[in-house]
Amino acid sequence: MNGFRPLVTRPWGGLKGAISSRVGRIGLAGALALALGLGVATCGGSSGGSSGGPINLVAYSTPETVYDKQLIPAFQKTSGGQGVTFSSSFGPSGDQQRAVIAGQPADYVHLSLEPDMQALVDAGIVDSSWDQNTYHGIVQDSVVTFVVRKGNPKNIKTWDDLIKPGVEVVTPNVFSSGGAKWNLMAAYGAQIKEGKSPAQALAFLKTLLEHAVVQPGSASDALTAFTSGKGDVLLSYESDAIEAKAAGENVDYVVPDDTILIQTPAATTTDASTQAQDFLKFLWTPQAQQLWADGGYRPVDKSVLAKNKDKFPVPSGLFTIDDPSIGGWEKANTEFFDPANGSVAKIERDLGVSTG
Repeated sequence: MNGFRPLVTRPWGGLKGAISSRVGRIGLAGALALALGLGVATCGGSSGGSSGGPINLVAYSTPETVYDKQLIPAFQKTSGGQGVTFSSSFGPSGDQQRAVIAGQPADYVHLSLEPDMQALVDAGIVDSSWDQNTYHGIVQDSVVTFVVRKGNPKNIKTWDDLIKPGVEVVTPNVFSSGGAKWNLMAAYGAQIKEGKSPAQALAFLKTLLEHAVVQPGSASDALTAFTSGKGDVLLSYESDAIEAKAAGENVDYVVPDDTILIQTPAATTTDASTQAQDFLKFLWTPQAQQLWADGGYRPVDKSVLAKNKDKFPVPSGLFTIDDPSIGGWEKANTEFFDPANGSVAKIERDLGVSTG
Protein backbone atom coordinates (compact mmCIF):
# COMPACT_ATOMS: atom_id res chain seq x y z
CA MET A 1 0.00 0.00 0.00
CA ASN A 2 3.04 2.24 0.03
CA GLY A 3 4.21 4.51 -2.75
CA PHE A 4 2.26 5.51 -5.87
CA ARG A 5 -1.09 3.83 -6.27
CA PRO A 6 -4.14 4.23 -8.49
CA LEU A 7 -6.32 7.22 -7.74
CA VAL A 8 -10.01 7.09 -6.92
CA THR A 9 -11.88 9.30 -9.38
CA ARG A 10 -15.65 9.63 -9.44
CA PRO A 11 -18.12 12.05 -10.96
CA TRP A 12 -20.27 13.60 -8.24
CA GLY A 13 -23.48 11.63 -8.24
CA GLY A 14 -21.88 8.72 -10.13
CA LEU A 15 -20.79 5.31 -8.91
CA LYS A 16 -18.58 5.70 -5.84
CA GLY A 17 -15.18 4.03 -5.96
CA ALA A 18 -14.59 3.73 -9.71
CA ILE A 19 -10.87 3.15 -10.04
CA SER A 20 -8.66 4.59 -12.76
CA SER A 21 -4.93 5.03 -12.96
CA ARG A 22 -5.44 8.28 -14.84
CA VAL A 23 -8.39 10.16 -16.27
CA GLY A 24 -8.47 9.21 -19.94
CA ARG A 25 -6.46 11.48 -22.16
CA ILE A 26 -8.06 13.21 -25.14
CA GLY A 27 -6.82 12.02 -28.50
CA LEU A 28 -4.98 14.40 -30.79
CA ALA A 29 -7.90 14.93 -33.15
CA GLY A 30 -10.33 15.42 -30.28
CA ALA A 31 -7.99 17.80 -28.48
CA LEU A 32 -7.57 19.88 -31.65
CA ALA A 33 -11.32 20.06 -32.11
CA LEU A 34 -11.79 21.13 -28.51
CA ALA A 35 -9.06 23.74 -28.74
CA LEU A 36 -10.51 25.23 -31.93
CA GLY A 37 -14.15 25.03 -30.94
CA LEU A 38 -14.09 25.71 -27.22
CA GLY A 39 -10.74 27.29 -26.45
CA VAL A 40 -10.05 24.81 -23.67
CA ALA A 41 -7.00 25.68 -21.59
CA THR A 42 -4.33 23.14 -20.82
CA CYS A 43 -2.56 22.29 -17.53
CA GLY A 44 -5.49 20.24 -16.27
CA GLY A 45 -8.10 22.96 -15.80
CA SER A 46 -11.56 23.15 -17.27
CA SER A 47 -12.90 26.00 -19.34
CA GLY A 48 -14.61 28.76 -17.36
CA GLY A 49 -16.93 31.67 -17.89
CA SER A 50 -20.25 29.83 -18.30
CA SER A 51 -23.00 28.86 -15.89
CA GLY A 52 -22.84 25.36 -14.50
CA GLY A 53 -20.20 23.02 -15.82
CA PRO A 54 -17.77 20.62 -14.16
CA ILE A 55 -15.21 21.12 -11.41
CA ASN A 56 -12.34 18.67 -11.22
CA LEU A 57 -11.62 18.39 -7.49
CA VAL A 58 -8.37 16.73 -6.40
CA ALA A 59 -7.74 16.32 -2.66
CA TYR A 60 -5.95 14.34 -0.02
CA SER A 61 -7.86 11.39 1.35
CA THR A 62 -9.25 12.56 4.69
CA PRO A 63 -11.93 15.16 3.79
CA GLU A 64 -13.72 12.96 1.24
CA THR A 65 -16.85 12.53 3.36
CA VAL A 66 -17.30 16.19 4.26
CA TYR A 67 -16.89 17.21 0.63
CA ASP A 68 -19.28 14.57 -0.66
CA LYS A 69 -21.95 14.75 2.04
CA GLN A 70 -21.90 18.41 3.01
CA LEU A 71 -19.77 20.94 1.14
CA ILE A 72 -20.52 20.00 -2.47
CA PRO A 73 -24.32 19.71 -1.98
CA ALA A 74 -24.37 23.03 -0.07
CA PHE A 75 -22.41 24.80 -2.80
CA GLN A 76 -24.70 23.41 -5.50
CA LYS A 77 -27.62 25.12 -3.74
CA THR A 78 -25.97 28.56 -3.99
CA SER A 79 -26.38 30.88 -6.96
CA GLY A 80 -22.76 30.29 -7.96
CA GLY A 81 -23.10 26.53 -7.71
CA GLN A 82 -26.33 25.96 -9.66
CA GLY A 83 -25.79 23.43 -12.40
CA VAL A 84 -22.21 22.74 -11.32
CA THR A 85 -21.07 19.12 -11.33
CA PHE A 86 -17.99 17.63 -9.66
CA SER A 87 -15.50 14.96 -10.67
CA SER A 88 -13.57 14.12 -7.52
CA SER A 89 -10.29 12.34 -6.81
CA PHE A 90 -9.13 11.56 -3.27
CA GLY A 91 -5.86 9.92 -2.29
CA PRO A 92 -2.53 10.36 -0.47
CA SER A 93 -1.40 13.98 -0.75
CA GLY A 94 1.99 13.21 -2.26
CA ASP A 95 0.46 10.89 -4.84
CA GLN A 96 -2.17 13.49 -5.69
CA GLN A 97 0.27 16.30 -6.40
CA ARG A 98 2.40 13.99 -8.56
CA ALA A 99 -0.69 12.88 -10.48
CA VAL A 100 -1.74 16.48 -11.17
CA ILE A 101 1.75 17.29 -12.44
CA ALA A 102 1.55 14.21 -14.66
CA GLY A 103 -1.75 15.36 -16.19
CA GLN A 104 -4.58 14.56 -13.78
CA PRO A 105 -7.30 17.17 -14.58
CA ALA A 106 -7.63 19.62 -11.69
CA ASP A 107 -9.51 22.87 -11.17
CA TYR A 108 -9.43 22.84 -7.38
CA VAL A 109 -6.72 21.16 -5.29
CA HIS A 110 -6.72 20.55 -1.55
CA LEU A 111 -3.57 18.91 -0.24
CA SER A 112 -2.37 18.09 3.24
CA LEU A 113 1.03 19.78 3.02
CA GLU A 114 2.31 23.16 1.85
CA PRO A 115 5.28 21.49 0.05
CA ASP A 116 2.83 19.50 -2.09
CA MET A 117 1.13 22.75 -3.08
CA GLN A 118 4.52 24.34 -3.73
CA ALA A 119 5.31 21.52 -6.15
CA LEU A 120 2.25 22.54 -8.17
CA VAL A 121 3.39 26.16 -8.06
CA ASP A 122 6.82 25.15 -9.32
CA ALA A 123 5.15 23.22 -12.15
CA GLY A 124 3.12 26.29 -13.16
CA ILE A 125 -0.18 24.63 -12.28
CA VAL A 126 -1.03 26.82 -9.27
CA ASP A 127 -0.27 30.54 -9.08
CA SER A 128 2.38 31.62 -6.57
CA SER A 129 -0.15 33.98 -4.95
CA TRP A 130 -2.39 31.10 -3.86
CA ASP A 131 -1.83 31.90 -0.17
CA GLN A 132 -2.18 35.68 -0.41
CA ASN A 133 -5.52 36.03 1.34
CA THR A 134 -6.97 36.44 4.81
CA TYR A 135 -6.65 32.75 5.59
CA HIS A 136 -3.30 32.18 3.85
CA GLY A 137 -4.89 29.57 1.59
CA ILE A 138 -5.98 27.35 4.50
CA VAL A 139 -9.63 26.25 4.45
CA GLN A 140 -9.68 24.27 7.71
CA ASP A 141 -7.45 23.16 10.59
CA SER A 142 -7.01 20.02 12.65
CA VAL A 143 -4.61 18.57 15.23
CA VAL A 144 -2.81 15.25 15.59
CA THR A 145 -4.65 12.93 17.98
CA PHE A 146 -4.41 9.41 19.39
CA VAL A 147 -7.29 7.18 18.28
CA VAL A 148 -7.66 4.31 20.76
CA ARG A 149 -9.94 1.36 21.34
CA LYS A 150 -13.26 2.09 23.09
CA GLY A 151 -12.61 2.75 26.76
CA ASN A 152 -8.87 3.24 26.11
CA PRO A 153 -7.92 -0.17 27.57
CA LYS A 154 -4.18 0.55 27.42
CA ASN A 155 -4.63 3.95 29.10
CA ILE A 156 -2.85 5.84 26.33
CA LYS A 157 -2.75 9.53 27.19
CA THR A 158 0.74 10.84 26.41
CA TRP A 159 3.37 10.44 23.71
CA ASP A 160 5.47 8.33 26.07
CA ASP A 161 2.59 5.88 26.39
CA LEU A 162 2.95 5.08 22.68
CA ILE A 163 6.35 3.46 23.15
CA LYS A 164 5.55 1.33 26.18
CA PRO A 165 6.19 -2.41 25.76
CA GLY A 166 3.41 -4.17 23.91
CA VAL A 167 1.81 -1.04 22.43
CA GLU A 168 1.26 -1.35 18.67
CA VAL A 169 1.01 1.88 16.68
CA VAL A 170 -0.62 2.56 13.31
CA THR A 171 0.54 5.55 11.26
CA PRO A 172 0.71 6.05 7.48
CA ASN A 173 3.87 5.96 5.35
CA VAL A 174 5.51 9.38 5.24
CA PHE A 175 6.61 8.91 1.64
CA SER A 176 3.05 8.93 0.32
CA SER A 177 0.93 10.44 3.10
CA GLY A 178 0.98 14.04 4.25
CA GLY A 179 -0.86 12.99 7.40
CA ALA A 180 2.08 10.78 8.34
CA LYS A 181 4.44 13.75 8.18
CA TRP A 182 2.12 15.74 10.43
CA ASN A 183 2.10 12.81 12.87
CA LEU A 184 5.87 12.59 13.11
CA MET A 185 6.36 16.34 13.36
CA ALA A 186 3.80 16.37 16.17
CA ALA A 187 5.75 13.62 17.95
CA TYR A 188 9.09 15.33 17.39
CA GLY A 189 7.88 18.78 18.43
CA ALA A 190 6.21 17.34 21.53
CA GLN A 191 9.51 15.86 22.66
CA ILE A 192 11.22 19.22 22.28
CA LYS A 193 8.39 20.85 24.25
CA GLU A 194 9.08 18.33 27.02
CA GLY A 195 12.67 19.55 27.21
CA LYS A 196 14.41 16.85 25.18
CA SER A 197 17.26 17.60 22.80
CA PRO A 198 16.89 17.23 19.01
CA ALA A 199 18.89 14.00 19.19
CA GLN A 200 16.62 12.62 21.90
CA ALA A 201 13.53 13.68 19.96
CA LEU A 202 14.83 11.88 16.87
CA ALA A 203 15.54 8.78 18.96
CA PHE A 204 11.91 8.93 20.09
CA LEU A 205 10.77 8.91 16.44
CA LYS A 206 12.90 5.84 15.84
CA THR A 207 11.34 4.01 18.78
CA LEU A 208 7.87 5.15 17.76
CA LEU A 209 8.30 3.79 14.23
CA GLU A 210 9.64 0.53 15.65
CA HIS A 211 6.25 0.21 17.37
CA ALA A 212 4.39 0.76 14.09
CA VAL A 213 2.67 -2.51 13.24
CA VAL A 214 1.59 -1.23 9.81
CA GLN A 215 2.19 1.91 7.72
CA PRO A 216 -0.57 2.24 5.07
CA GLY A 217 -0.38 4.58 2.10
CA SER A 218 -2.79 7.26 3.34
CA ALA A 219 -4.44 8.57 6.49
CA SER A 220 -7.77 7.09 5.40
CA ASP A 221 -6.17 3.69 4.77
CA ALA A 222 -4.56 3.88 8.21
CA LEU A 223 -7.96 4.56 9.81
CA THR A 224 -9.41 1.59 7.93
CA ALA A 225 -6.57 -0.63 9.14
CA PHE A 226 -7.13 0.46 12.73
CA THR A 227 -10.90 0.04 12.72
CA SER A 228 -10.35 -3.39 11.14
CA GLY A 229 -8.38 -4.45 14.20
CA LYS A 230 -4.75 -3.47 13.60
CA GLY A 231 -2.84 -1.89 16.47
CA ASP A 232 -3.66 -0.33 19.84
CA VAL A 233 -3.42 3.33 18.84
CA LEU A 234 -3.69 5.25 15.60
CA LEU A 235 -1.93 8.57 15.01
CA SER A 236 -4.49 10.55 13.10
CA TYR A 237 -6.14 13.79 12.16
CA GLU A 238 -8.61 14.85 14.85
CA SER A 239 -11.22 15.02 12.09
CA ASP A 240 -10.78 11.32 11.29
CA ALA A 241 -11.20 10.46 14.95
CA ILE A 242 -14.40 12.50 15.21
CA GLU A 243 -15.78 11.00 12.00
CA ALA A 244 -15.00 7.46 13.13
CA LYS A 245 -16.82 7.96 16.44
CA ALA A 246 -19.79 9.54 14.69
CA ALA A 247 -19.95 6.55 12.34
CA GLY A 248 -20.26 4.21 15.32
CA GLU A 249 -16.77 2.74 15.23
CA ASN A 250 -15.62 1.16 18.50
CA VAL A 251 -13.06 3.89 19.21
CA ASP A 252 -12.27 6.84 21.45
CA TYR A 253 -9.64 9.51 20.95
CA VAL A 254 -7.22 11.54 23.02
CA VAL A 255 -5.85 14.96 22.12
CA PRO A 256 -2.39 15.15 23.76
CA ASP A 257 -1.39 18.34 25.55
CA ASP A 258 1.54 18.83 23.17
CA THR A 259 0.47 18.47 19.56
CA ILE A 260 0.70 20.24 16.22
CA LEU A 261 -1.83 22.43 14.43
CA ILE A 262 -2.53 20.81 11.06
CA GLN A 263 -3.03 23.41 8.33
CA THR A 264 -3.98 22.01 4.91
CA PRO A 265 -3.71 24.26 1.81
CA ALA A 266 -6.31 24.67 -0.92
CA ALA A 267 -6.16 26.55 -4.23
CA THR A 268 -7.56 26.73 -7.72
CA THR A 269 -5.30 25.98 -10.66
CA THR A 270 -4.16 28.69 -13.07
CA ASP A 271 -6.66 27.56 -15.71
CA ALA A 272 -9.51 26.80 -13.32
CA SER A 273 -13.09 27.55 -14.22
CA THR A 274 -14.85 30.48 -12.59
CA GLN A 275 -17.06 27.92 -10.87
CA ALA A 276 -13.99 26.41 -9.17
CA GLN A 277 -12.94 29.85 -7.99
CA ASP A 278 -16.43 30.42 -6.63
CA PHE A 279 -16.27 27.07 -4.86
CA LEU A 280 -13.01 28.00 -3.12
CA LYS A 281 -14.50 31.32 -1.99
CA PHE A 282 -17.57 29.47 -0.73
CA LEU A 283 -15.40 27.30 1.53
CA TRP A 284 -14.49 30.39 3.57
CA THR A 285 -18.07 31.54 4.10
CA PRO A 286 -19.58 31.14 7.59
CA GLN A 287 -21.95 28.51 6.18
CA ALA A 288 -19.16 26.34 4.82
CA GLN A 289 -16.96 26.91 7.86
CA GLN A 290 -19.76 25.54 10.03
CA LEU A 291 -20.02 22.53 7.73
CA TRP A 292 -16.29 21.96 8.20
CA ALA A 293 -16.89 22.06 11.95
CA ASP A 294 -19.81 19.64 11.64
CA GLY A 295 -17.45 17.31 9.76
CA GLY A 296 -14.85 17.37 12.54
CA TYR A 297 -12.52 20.10 11.25
CA ARG A 298 -11.50 23.23 13.11
CA PRO A 299 -12.84 26.32 11.29
CA VAL A 300 -10.32 28.97 10.23
CA ASP A 301 -13.01 31.64 10.58
CA LYS A 302 -12.48 32.80 14.17
CA SER A 303 -16.14 33.63 14.76
CA VAL A 304 -17.25 30.16 13.64
CA LEU A 305 -14.48 28.53 15.67
CA ALA A 306 -15.67 30.45 18.73
CA LYS A 307 -19.17 29.03 18.26
CA ASN A 308 -17.66 25.53 18.28
CA LYS A 309 -15.10 26.02 21.05
CA ASP A 310 -16.57 23.26 23.23
CA LYS A 311 -16.02 20.76 20.43
CA PHE A 312 -12.49 21.95 19.69
CA PRO A 313 -10.63 22.80 22.92
CA VAL A 314 -7.17 24.26 22.41
CA PRO A 315 -4.42 21.89 23.65
CA SER A 316 -2.20 23.58 26.23
CA GLY A 317 0.99 22.89 24.29
CA LEU A 318 -0.29 23.46 20.75
CA PHE A 319 2.42 24.44 18.27
CA THR A 320 2.77 24.89 14.51
CA ILE A 321 5.15 23.61 11.86
CA ASP A 322 6.88 27.00 11.99
CA ASP A 323 7.80 26.56 15.64
CA PRO A 324 11.58 27.12 16.07
CA SER A 325 11.94 23.52 17.23
CA ILE A 326 10.97 22.40 13.70
CA GLY A 327 11.67 25.40 11.49
CA GLY A 328 8.96 25.05 8.84
CA TRP A 329 8.24 22.55 6.10
CA GLU A 330 11.21 23.37 3.90
CA LYS A 331 13.63 22.53 6.70
CA ALA A 332 11.59 19.54 7.91
CA ASN A 333 11.35 18.02 4.45
CA THR A 334 15.10 18.29 3.99
CA GLU A 335 16.20 17.12 7.42
CA PHE A 336 13.60 14.45 8.08
CA PHE A 337 11.90 13.34 4.88
CA ASP A 338 14.41 13.65 2.05
CA PRO A 339 14.28 10.13 0.54
CA ALA A 340 18.06 9.95 0.17
CA ASN A 341 19.44 11.70 3.22
CA GLY A 342 16.57 12.46 5.61
CA SER A 343 16.81 11.14 9.16
CA VAL A 344 13.34 9.57 9.02
CA ALA A 345 14.13 8.02 5.63
CA LYS A 346 17.15 6.31 7.18
CA ILE A 347 15.05 5.01 10.07
CA GLU A 348 12.42 3.67 7.68
CA ARG A 349 14.98 1.98 5.43
CA ASP A 350 16.52 0.29 8.45
CA LEU A 351 13.05 -0.97 9.34
CA GLY A 352 12.46 -2.24 5.81
CA VAL A 353 9.75 0.32 5.01
CA SER A 354 9.42 1.62 1.45
CA THR A 355 10.75 5.16 0.89
CA GLY A 356 9.99 5.21 -2.83
